[in-house]
Amino acid sequence: MKKKETLLATAFLMPALTIFTIFIFYPICKTFYLSFFQWNMISKNKKFIGLENYTDILTENSVHKSLINTLIYIGLLIVFNFILPYIIAYVLAFLVSKFKGFYRTMFFFPSIISLVVASLIFIWVFNPMIGPISKIYELLNLKPQFWLKTNGLVMVLITLITTWKIFGYNLILLLAGILEVPTELIESAKLDKVSNLQIFLYIVIPMTSSTALYVIVMTIVYGLQQVFVPINVLTQGGPNNGSTNLVYSIYQYAFTFFQTGRASALSVITMLFFFILISIKIKVLEKGVYYEN
Repeated sequence: MKKKETLLATAFLMPALTIFTIFIFYPICKTFYLSFFQWNMISKNKKFIGLENYTDILTENSVHKSLINTLIYIGLLIVFNFILPYIIAYVLAFLVSKFKGFYRTMFFFPSIISLVVASLIFIWVFNPMIGPISKIYELLNLKPQFWLKTNGLVMVLITLITTWKIFGYNLILLLAGILEVPTELIESAKLDKVSNLQIFLYIVIPMTSSTALYVIVMTIVYGLQQVFVPINVLTQGGPNNGSTNLVYSIYQYAFTFFQTGRASALSVITMLFFFILISIKIKVLEKGVYYEN
């Protein structure tokens, strides 16, 4: 019986294992292998150079800039795509009594729009000559800003585009978690004249921490996957590497400069960096997570 169960389990797992092997495990191993070579993706010959790609990458100023931009982007992403939807989800759950379905639909609607379309919409919105934001600047007697040409502002704009795409999905997940909080606790707290802020901080957050942990991890992972499109469509990493990040730098090394070895080395370093970052985040946040069972 045990042998039959083992064979049956193996038979069910083989399709998934085959797909993972072909599209995930093999590419990772191949990338690690190519990181030790100098190759332009065209020549049949690969030159073994050992750890030279890694040393060059770690001493490259543009890579340092990409790392800083990536950390800034992650910070902005957590504010716009985790903290903000967390607060709005609480407001929709307990403070809004009418049109809840309408608000949910409107917040989720951008999630179904292509990132290319979203990028083009934001180009118009933040256009310094004719965009709605420029009109607000004029009303306030301020000089319009060239968002795509200004370091700092360009990272905010890129983050807003990816936030617009992911915001509704995170909001629905957090709202589902908040709605599972027993209403008796909320009503008891209100009878004791506890403020809405205290209810959110001391009741809602602890009891939805497991959902929040999942959302914050997926926000970082999904956000780093989605950011490539707006950068490639709008800025190509400019101005002066002001909007590039580790993911886009890998693309540039591979498909712009045809330095496959450096691209592979940066891919390995980036993978390790994000693995360590997310592992630390999970380990730290897991201590405060509440699981009902």
